Amino acid sequence: MADHGFTTGATARTAPKATAVATTIGLAAAAWVVAVRQMHGMDMGVATRLGSFVSFIAVWVAMMAAMMLPGAAPAVLRRTQASGWLRAVPLFIGSYLVVWALVGAAVYALYRPHGSMAAGAVTVAAGLYELTPLKRHFRRRCRDNVRSGFGFGLCCVGSSIGLMVMLVALGVMSVTWMLVIAMLVLAQKLLPAKAAVDVPLALAIIGLGIWIILAPASVPGLVPPM
Repeated sequence: MADHGFTTGATARTAPKATAVATTIGLAAAAWVVAVRQMHGMDMGVATRLGSFVSFIAVWVAMMAAMMLPGAAPAVLRRTQASGWLRAVPLFIGSYLVVWALVGAAVYALYRPHGSMAAGAVTVAAGLYELTPLKRHFRRRCRDNVRSGFGFGLCCVGSSIGLMVMLVALGVMSVTWMLVIAMLVLAQKLLPAKAAVDVPLALAIIGLGIWIILAPASVPGLVPPM
């Protein structure tokens, strides 16, 4: 009987955690489907136009949910342990995505179709940002016990802003670049920071920016066909 009670108690404790993680990953998977469908036919590289504000924000939030929620799963799990999954998952994820929606509004206000020179310069700047103490600070904060989805979102914006600006510059509606950036963001959220990995990655991003500046036509998908 004691063993049965222990098993039941353990199951009761682990079930909310599993549900929270499954819900978070499930939402991310659904967001990938929605984002890819919405982005179909919209990618024109550096010449991409955003369309109306409402349609862009809808696509942007789906993109952010797809890209960012897998890396947010550990944070959702920590909030589940503190507050229970019925409160943690909707409130944490909802407020987290509000932060990224605000970033999307800023992108819409500032973005203009641009040239390969601007895209290359932004990419170089993104690589340099990866080497800064500010980047390391926010990346570390992303792994701390942030109490709210809004606070966690602010830390994630600080950690990932260079990569996200690079995505916007290279092709804001490019599924290929979205997938590449999503993989980098996920790795940086889940893996400990190591100079042996982080510095070569930053240098590779800088090198990509220089390549774009020097030979934009050789970068697939960057410049739309004439």
